[in-house]
Amino acid sequence: MNAILTACLWPARSIQRARRRPQFPLECVKTRPSEHSSLPTTESVLKKEFGALCAVLIATSALPAAAQQARDFTVYGVMDLGVRRSSGLSADHAPIGTSQSGVTSGINDTSRWGVRGVTPLSGGLSTIWELESGINADTGTQTHGGKYFDRGSWIGLRDSTGSLLTVGRQTSLLADSLTSIDPLQKRLPDLNPNLTIGALSQPGLTSQYGNTGLAGNAYWLDNAVKFTSQSTSFRTSAMYSFGEQAGDRKPLSSTGLAMSVEDRGATLSGAYQTFKDAEGHALKAWTAGLAYQSGNTRLAASATHSKADQGDFASTTQRVYSLGATLSTTTKADWTLAYYKVARERSQYADDGFGRFVAFYEYKISYRTKLYAEFDLTNWDDGYQGPGNKSRATGFGVGMQYRF
Repeated sequence: MNAILTACLWPARSIQRARRRPQFPLECVKTRPSEHSSLPTTESVLKKEFGALCAVLIATSALPAAAQQARDFTVYGVMDLGVRRSSGLSADHAPIGTSQSGVTSGINDTSRWGVRGVTPLSGGLSTIWELESGINADTGTQTHGGKYFDRGSWIGLRDSTGSLLTVGRQTSLLADSLTSIDPLQKRLPDLNPNLTIGALSQPGLTSQYGNTGLAGNAYWLDNAVKFTSQSTSFRTSAMYSFGEQAGDRKPLSSTGLAMSVEDRGATLSGAYQTFKDAEGHALKAWTAGLAYQSGNTRLAASATHSKADQGDFASTTQRVYSLGATLSTTTKADWTLAYYKVARERSQYADDGFGRFVAFYEYKISYRTKLYAEFDLTNWDDGYQGPGNKSRATGFGVGMQYRF
């Protein structure tokens, strides 16, 4: 860049020096255009040509730096679409008395797109950030119309050990802890009780617990600060989400702690988190589980518990127990069997629940593309399904997923 600037300035200096020492006889001056002539002088033409050339050179020399900055972020996403038929389950997987079928987005994993970035700083630190939005790939609409980046909107710092400090809309520690210990590895997000009930994405509660911006969903939290300390095999996290209610910091706030250990193919993970509603009533929840990978076989088991204080001496307690195994018969094919048992206790109501069995097959066509098939069987216990609905529900789906 300095060489280009020097080259650009040299002709201008040469022209200025030439103006100070005439090189033509005096009589030749008559043939030169007057100061008021509309014809361009040789000097003005040279200046314009050199100016244009310098502008091109300087702009061209700046391109590598701009291109380098562009590499600091990545556009990514998941497109997941399939066809599903169910009996006794609605499109939202709630109990019904009929059957239905249709094209569904996010059977295997939620369809979404996002942008994330990493910019190295001095001392081993990096700036990190992420924006992520869920989409209904079958209709092209947003998953949650009230929030554009409903699945994440945060910025933070990361050091050379992998420790993080992030601020913004983020997943709860309950959701984070279940990532490594769920038998389905967080697949079937709208059907998986570990996610819907254990991680509180669809707990079936009327009140909003935590500053989520989404009624009945505490999987993500707004205005949250999360710190994660990372070592070779040990990971601890702490999180606080501000309720931001005038006059009182407690309503809609959330506080949590989490821990995980990984060693020799085994992962032990757990979390505890509290959430407040707008009246200050608390929902207290915890998760714990173990996963073990040996060769081409993975085993996983977990337990979750939550109790929501709903005021007026009313409360709802929900438990989820899970067990499952995945067998990779080839480098491309995975078979998973999982069972979930849900128990619910509500004040002034009889205890109920359900058991859900899931069989899942996934085949990798390429690094980015997968085909999958799933079958699920749900047995409702003690009237959980409600009057007029079937006591047993089944579902079957096939689909395709592409990651970019």
